[in-house]
Amino acid sequence: MVESGLNATAAALLGLLHDGPMTGGQLMATATRRLGPFWSMTRSQVYRELPALADMGYVRLGKPGPRSSQPYAITPAGKRAFARWLAEPDGREALRNPVALRVAFGEFQSQDQLRDLYEQAAEYHTAALAEARERAKETRKAGDEFGAAALDFAVGYHRAALSWLKAVPGK
Repeated sequence: MVESGLNATAAALLGLLHDGPMTGGQLMATATRRLGPFWSMTRSQVYRELPALADMGYVRLGKPGPRSSQPYAITPAGKRAFARWLAEPDGREALRNPVALRVAFGEFQSQDQLRDLYEQAAEYHTAALAEARERAKETRKAGDEFGAAALDFAVGYHRAALSWLKAVPGK
C-alpha cells in the first residue's frame, strides 16, 4: 500500500473539501461545527496546511474573494491521497487530558484548588455533552449516520469524563 503522506489535520481538511471549495476561515468554521466535539484543530494548523496541500497538488486555489479571501478546492490527486489516508492504519491515539494531569499531582494542591479544578471541568464537560448530543441528533436527522456516530464518540467521552470526575479523590 502506498502511504498518503498526510497528517490528520491535512486529511481532515481534504475530507471537508469534498463538500466544495472553501476559504481557510470557512474550513475552520466547518471543522469546528462538524469535527469540534471530537477533533481539535487550530486556525494556525489550517493556514499552515493549506499551502502545503497546494504545493503537493492536493488542493487548488480559486479566484480571490472579498478581503483577499482565498478559496481552496480539492483536486483529483487530493481525493486519491485522502482515500489512501483513509485506508492507512490509524496509528496510536495520543491521550492528553490537562485535568487528569493536574489530578496526578493532586498531592501538591490545596483542597480549594482541587475543588475549583473539578467544578470547572464538570461545567465544561456538562456543556460539551449537551452540545455533542444536540449535534449528533441534528446530524442523524440530516441523514449522516457516520457523522452522527463520530459525534456519539464525543457524547460517550464527556459522559465518561463526568463519571470519572464524580470519583476523583479530594472532592
